[in-house]
Amino acid sequence: MTRTRLDRPSENTTTPPRSAAERTVSFRDWVGVMATLLGAFMAVLDIQVTNASLNDITGALSATIDEGSWISTGYLVAEIVVIPMTGWLSQVFSVRRYLLVNATLFLMFSVACAFSLNLPMMIAFRAGQGFTGGVLIPMAFTVILMTLPPSKQPIGLALFSITATFAPSIGPTVGGWLTDNYGWEYIFYLNIIPGLLLIAGVWYGLPARPMQINLLRNGDWWGIITMAIGFASFEFFADEGNRKDWFGSVEIQRAAIIAAITLPLFVIIQLTRKNPLLNLRLMWQRNFGLSIIVTLALGLGLYGSTYILPLYLAQVQHYNAMQIGQTIMWAGIPQLFITPFVPKLMQRIDLRLLVAIGMTLFGVSCFMNSHMSHDTGIDQLIPAQIVRALGQPLVITPLSSISTAGIPPKQIGSASAIYNMSRNLGGSVGIAILGTIQSQRERFHSNRLVDSVSLSNPITRDRIDQLTQYFTTAGSDPVSAQNQAIAQLGNIVRREANVMSFNDCFFFMGCALIGSALLVLFLKKAKPSAGGGGH
Repeated sequence: MTRTRLDRPSENTTTPPRSAAERTVSFRDWVGVMATLLGAFMAVLDIQVTNASLNDITGALSATIDEGSWISTGYLVAEIVVIPMTGWLSQVFSVRRYLLVNATLFLMFSVACAFSLNLPMMIAFRAGQGFTGGVLIPMAFTVILMTLPPSKQPIGLALFSITATFAPSIGPTVGGWLTDNYGWEYIFYLNIIPGLLLIAGVWYGLPARPMQINLLRNGDWWGIITMAIGFASFEFFADEGNRKDWFGSVEIQRAAIIAAITLPLFVIIQLTRKNPLLNLRLMWQRNFGLSIIVTLALGLGLYGSTYILPLYLAQVQHYNAMQIGQTIMWAGIPQLFITPFVPKLMQRIDLRLLVAIGMTLFGVSCFMNSHMSHDTGIDQLIPAQIVRALGQPLVITPLSSISTAGIPPKQIGSASAIYNMSRNLGGSVGIAILGTIQSQRERFHSNRLVDSVSLSNPITRDRIDQLTQYFTTAGSDPVSAQNQAIAQLGNIVRREANVMSFNDCFFFMGCALIGSALLVLFLKKAKPSAGGGGH
């Protein structure tokens, strides 16, 4: 009897489908895969899409920039909490039903954001976006590994890499362009058409399977509770720590204590429970464990570069949202032309070498940005952005293949959740570290420069005299002109200290990425068709 789509083995099966490597992929299968990839792209895009437009959004909602930071933090906290639960919940409700419900809610929360009347409403709706959008990222990874045979998985993973690297690169561009031309509300209306396509594609392309509600009875509820509290506290600590002066804030102290208690408890529960929420024992597998460390560094680079560079362009170059987006997009657009060749490269070149080259190029691009001056603008930044665009596609797809080599289908949900969560954690922790480096190094460089431009220095006195003469010529009286000259010199010192601190941030990212490239040498060789148990 011919096996129909509804008769396919469940996601929970412990053995790969018979003759998986020989099975052809139907048009309906590809529709399902492409729909979930579209969902992942939207979810990652929405992390960054508000960054370049925060001034406009906070202004419309009568909030400060510091308060407006919760527009991004709320999304990230909700996303990081839901990602570990996706593998288990997709078993409970079935992949198709779970995706349909969350895609619909994601679309509803997106539209609701555009109608927010105040900041609390916006934060609540953004958290809803993050909680439902966070499902779409790991589920796309899971659907690729469960639907495509090993010979086609590199193509699916290459497409998945676009969602992870291209979406953050064009997020500020899209957000800036929509804000400047139509208004910040259209950032959220942007999700309507792709959201409807996502729902239709999942409905048509993924097979219907029965729910397994009985799994709720034996669910890892203590693991879920400790994970949700722990990750939410840690995300708050990482995102808000620098802004609130770290342990000088009572809120940050409490978040750190809660995270320090609940996260170790979560790990202990996962390692001792028979059916844990996440199978952390996968981390003992050499390739998977090392790949997670590399993915943490990749998250630092991906989200850190799209955090620090816009900050530099706004504070030093005074670029508007659209100009920032035009600069960032040079790290995104070239990837569309490079990514299609990655599966072919994976067939000819050792996957470890591809990842090492990609991470090295990414690191080199950061080192190129670590020598900026106050005159560095889009023209000078394009070469580094292109080098970044060359490196990123060489990392995600081969690394995904290496990390999932030998993972049985039953554990794909856990592996997908851990893998995707680690990239987001790397980004959150990385941004927190970079924010701290930027503020502390700015003070360090400012103090050094102030010592160099003391009034006892004849060069400083000559410069003040030149500026005083300039302001006097412009119509100021001698006393006011001298005060203006000193103030102008102070502004120059702050500007140069700021630029140096941004250079230090890029240098730190470069070191982290090059270090992770060296770590790749310790991975075991894997074939591109080894993912998902298909070996």
